[in-house]
Amino acid sequence: MRILAFESSCDETAAAVVEDGRTILSNEIFSQVALHEIYGGVVPEIAARSHLEVISLLADRALEKAGLGRGDIDAVACTYAPGLIGAVLVGVNFAKSAALALDKPLIPVHHIRGHIAANYLAYPDLEPPFLCLAISGGNTMLVDVRGYTDMRILGQTRDDAAGECFDKSARVLGLGYPGGKPIDDLSKQGDDRAYDLPRPAVNDGNPYDMSFSGLKTAVVNIVHHAQQTGAALDEPGLAASLCRAVSEMLVGRTMDAAKALGYERIAVAGGVAANSRIRADFEAACNKAGKALYVPPLRLCGDNAAMIGAQAYYEFLAGHTADSSLNAYATMEL
Repeated sequence: MRILAFESSCDETAAAVVEDGRTILSNEIFSQVALHEIYGGVVPEIAARSHLEVISLLADRALEKAGLGRGDIDAVACTYAPGLIGAVLVGVNFAKSAALALDKPLIPVHHIRGHIAANYLAYPDLEPPFLCLAISGGNTMLVDVRGYTDMRILGQTRDDAAGECFDKSARVLGLGYPGGKPIDDLSKQGDDRAYDLPRPAVNDGNPYDMSFSGLKTAVVNIVHHAQQTGAALDEPGLAASLCRAVSEMLVGRTMDAAKALGYERIAVAGGVAANSRIRADFEAACNKAGKALYVPPLRLCGDNAAMIGAQAYYEFLAGHTADSSLNAYATMEL
């Protein structure tokens, strides 16, 4: 089954063709970073307008790269939630039009389910059940993946996402947007014990819930204090200490959950899964515990349409299709 898929939840416009949920035939992405970096973050109106300008071109390019014509497509899929509402609407409406014109099924896909499914593209042998940590700029959650479309959130952030913590820290350090890669690169030059940063905990009964707001605030306060007093600021050390703190909060909870639930397979997904410290710490922890680790290659960590096409295949098998009344949503439970 060949699915033409679209992703437009934030600042990447993407179109891809995926076969049977496991094989990428094409995966085209247009990044809007250059449009938003001067503002220090994503401007929703600019993002939506840019999606409108390029999505048709990307659809044609995805088909061309896959060596297919429009009539060779078996279904159309799109991210319908969550995300910036104007941006998501562009992908949803284009997919609805494509499905109608081609007389093919329309498959709505939850963005985080798509990130989890990126691991199916990277690891053809991976099948549920398994434990997955989904970490990105807007979401951080620990998911019990019981089946391809049967998932339960074990814990999640109560405030900022891990990726937002990196982005805001990068901004105050003057590293630009997006902040994940600059923070990661800078951290490799520093001592991860240079600063004693907090590891906020949520103490109300769920050991897997997280909070990154206090950690972000601690970094901001350290930078502002140095700027106001003229004190020396070890920027590489601060970046390294931040990466260490975030990684320990994520890896520790994930390994605890895997042990409690008896899972031998652990997956990581989302843009923050590209962080080298987090990847290395998960590898070390899983090797020590004898667990199998699944982390997508860097090209599948960020937002892309191939992951949407992968999950769409399993949504279709479960009978999860939509008609022309499909709407977009800024928020949606997993």
